[in-house]
Amino acid sequence: MDKLLKLAVFQMDTRWESSAENCRRVAEWGDREAGDADLIVLPEMFATGFSMEPERIAQEMEGEAVSFLRELAMRTGKAIITSVAIRDHIRRTEAETGFFNRLFFVAPDGVWLTYNKRHLFRMGGEHERYAPGSERQLIVHYKGFRICPMICYDLRFPVFSRNRKDYDVLVYVASWPEARRYAWSTLLRARAIENQAYVVGCNRCGTDPGNSYSGDSAVLDFLGQPLAEAVPGREEMIHATLSLDELEGFRQRFPAHLDADDFTLGRSSSR
Repeated sequence: MDKLLKLAVFQMDTRWESSAENCRRVAEWGDREAGDADLIVLPEMFATGFSMEPERIAQEMEGEAVSFLRELAMRTGKAIITSVAIRDHIRRTEAETGFFNRLFFVAPDGVWLTYNKRHLFRMGGEHERYAPGSERQLIVHYKGFRICPMICYDLRFPVFSRNRKDYDVLVYVASWPEARRYAWSTLLRARAIENQAYVVGCNRCGTDPGNSYSGDSAVLDFLGQPLAEAVPGREEMIHATLSLDELEGFRQRFPAHLDADDFTLGRSSSR
């Protein structure tokens, strides 16, 4: 029997540094628009916007935003992917401590998995305010699919995103400015085609003190063709259903992955 994954992707007009308001609005949209989705995807730093003031806005792991995500997943029976600005001075798997742009996959039973953003947006000063993650990627097994979630600027690094035959769906949560919207849409399609995988791009819309965001959120198939696209600039939740049989059938008919180059991924000397 074909395995299906139903997505609800929220192109959200994030309220600037207003965690309680953003949590309230996500709950309202989820209850009203998510329907029978298995997975809800929210933009990067959904609770605050892409703020470079972590001393003021970052939350503890037991804080409002993470607690809200866990409660929402358990109440609705839907998994959630997004990122949150986190204050974490406890040494975990990372060498660094401090502030992280941390991605969460929260399962319907309330259990979460995390990934700390590896590529910090230098041009916005993110590398000066947050610590980079050291792990290559997170692979989540959910509903029969292998999901690889990443964050915004990670999209620009194809080697980091390379499918090593270990995922079926690549998810990017983002706060990607309108000024570079062509790069966003082009790179999403490139990642889908080169990795023979579904790609989900969830970007915010609206404005913050420094940028405007058109969103351009999309769900793409393994050919880079859209299964769902949000209206640029409009807050909305789009839906798509992914088929594992269709993906595996395509990979069998066109097995380009068998000719992929082997490589070892290392950290940049600048970090």
